[in-house]
Amino acid sequence: MNRELTMHDLVIAGIAVAAGLLAAFLLRMLLRWLGKHADRTRWTGDEVIVDALRTVVPWAAVVGGAAAAGAALPLTRTVQRNVNQGLTVLLILVVTIAAARMVAGLVRTVTASRSGVAGSATIFVNITRVLVLAIGCLVVLQTLGISIAPLLTALGVGGLAVALALQDTLANLFAGIHILASKTVQPGDYIRLSSGEEGYVTDINWRQTTIRNLSNNLVIIPNGQLAGTNMTNYNRPEQDLTILVQAGVAYDSDLEHVERVTLEVISEVMTEITGALPDHEPAVRFHTFGDSRIGFTIILGVGEFSDQFRIKHEFIKRLHRRYREEGIRIPAPTRTVAIQQGGTPLPDAVIPAPRPSTHDHEIS
Repeated sequence: MNRELTMHDLVIAGIAVAAGLLAAFLLRMLLRWLGKHADRTRWTGDEVIVDALRTVVPWAAVVGGAAAAGAALPLTRTVQRNVNQGLTVLLILVVTIAAARMVAGLVRTVTASRSGVAGSATIFVNITRVLVLAIGCLVVLQTLGISIAPLLTALGVGGLAVALALQDTLANLFAGIHILASKTVQPGDYIRLSSGEEGYVTDINWRQTTIRNLSNNLVIIPNGQLAGTNMTNYNRPEQDLTILVQAGVAYDSDLEHVERVTLEVISEVMTEITGALPDHEPAVRFHTFGDSRIGFTIILGVGEFSDQFRIKHEFIKRLHRRYREEGIRIPAPTRTVAIQQGGTPLPDAVIPAPRPSTHDHEIS
């Protein structure tokens, strides 16, 4: 039989609660001071750990003070057990939430600091967060005296039904994990799909991949579709690109002079234009005796996919101006057609020839 509540019991309980609150305040101040020092370090993981501790440690001090106050009061055994159980559940929930934030933050930090790993992909962060929260919920149920064995069995049977009902969603989930694990596509890469979509990968989450195209619009692609289509990744295995510009000069041109002038323009563009590669070896390759000109290919180096448009633009302008200054002629395609009428040949007519179709830029 429990004794009666006295003023002494209330004072002891009050002191215990006050001590817990004071300890929580002091510990929070200490962790705030540690957080300022963590901001000065190069590794961001210590900031994540300190932030999680700032949530857990003060609450642990408060729960400890409340537990000490409950022990000082003359409570019945049932009430005492319920109070301790409630405080334990509260502490487990706080620890679970803080642990989920800390683990997710550490995963984000590790992936962001390592090359070839998805720095901004949310799929790994979300998976780790859900796993930690699920483990915390199971621990809470076990603490409350609820057996989790039947629950796990029911989840196993129900999970099969859910998996059948959510085949597309699960296919996108595992496709996203496969894409990231194989390192074929990572956030920041510029990709082009066989269906025509292209742009920078901004994120890969549990269901879809987000691409930002050059017009700054977002394209949403399911992970399953991305994993099953033909794709070109312009950032792998190397980010540097080689682009080709097609050109042609008249047959009476001095090809040695043409090559020397072209290389000078290439060197000027590679040095002055942002995104070009000054260390890239320039090249001019003559390859075709055309109908009205000698064709050649100019090889340029660019830092990334989007830089090629600006570099081609500046190179073609400067090369055209330099050719005019040097007297190098770029003939337009022409074709001579002889027309006869009544057995009497008429003067030859020169008509422009159709332009060849090519995906490369051509100077004409």
